[in-house]
Amino acid sequence: MYFGSGHVPKSVPHSDHDIDAPVANCSAPPPWTNASAAYKGQKKLLYPVNVGRNVARESATTHYVLPSDIELYPSPGVIEGFMDLVRRQDPPLRRPKPMVFPLPIFELASHMKLPADKKELVSMLKNGSAITFHKKVCPDCHTVPKFKEWASAKPKPGVSVFHTGKRTGYHLHWEPIFIGTHNDPLYDERLSWEGKMDKMTQGYTLCVLDYEFHILDNAFLTHKPGIKTLKKDPARQVLASKTYSLIKKVILPELKVLYGVKKGCAV
Repeated sequence: MYFGSGHVPKSVPHSDHDIDAPVANCSAPPPWTNASAAYKGQKKLLYPVNVGRNVARESATTHYVLPSDIELYPSPGVIEGFMDLVRRQDPPLRRPKPMVFPLPIFELASHMKLPADKKELVSMLKNGSAITFHKKVCPDCHTVPKFKEWASAKPKPGVSVFHTGKRTGYHLHWEPIFIGTHNDPLYDERLSWEGKMDKMTQGYTLCVLDYEFHILDNAFLTHKPGIKTLKKDPARQVLASKTYSLIKKVILPELKVLYGVKKGCAV
């Protein structure tokens, strides 16, 4: 649980028992269906998504971390498969440059069940019941390098590195979600979910630091069923414009001082 310093609740749960104490009425409609009635809506607060990501990552006690979003479901066996990959120390893992391990992300039609493995996912991609994440909103933001080859490659047992890519060229504005470590740059907490571009500055930093993106095979993330389409949201567009200005005028100049510049890297 986290909250802004100006919005400290009257009481804070201090144990799992306190959190579990209220009995939910499963017959009642979920409280989050009316967002305006929630405290965040009443106070017109923005969702500090990067604060949540950093809190989760810094609270993790493992060496490797997967700071994913709550509506993204990892494919079955991805953790065990990744740890086998680490134990094997395949050649890509022995390279000297800093590295992270992105997972391709997908959306499903609202009536579909989550795919059990890559073979089932590829079948869904072919019949149109699955698409790459944000394909209808921002296709170059989430499509991994060599995706067509990834999708057409015959699945092999276990998790392995399919391709090593960079956040350059067509993937200049790529916002990967990846398995990394506590050594990786954190997310900028001045950015909100509503303002968009919340992972772009981290992506720029990874690029300048010459990170390698070891894209995993037989491992992927699936968003909660329901395909997103581009919808006009004037209020959110205003916030997005403010975020863009903040990044260009404040955050990016700071990052250039901290990490320098590198040809081909951009927010």
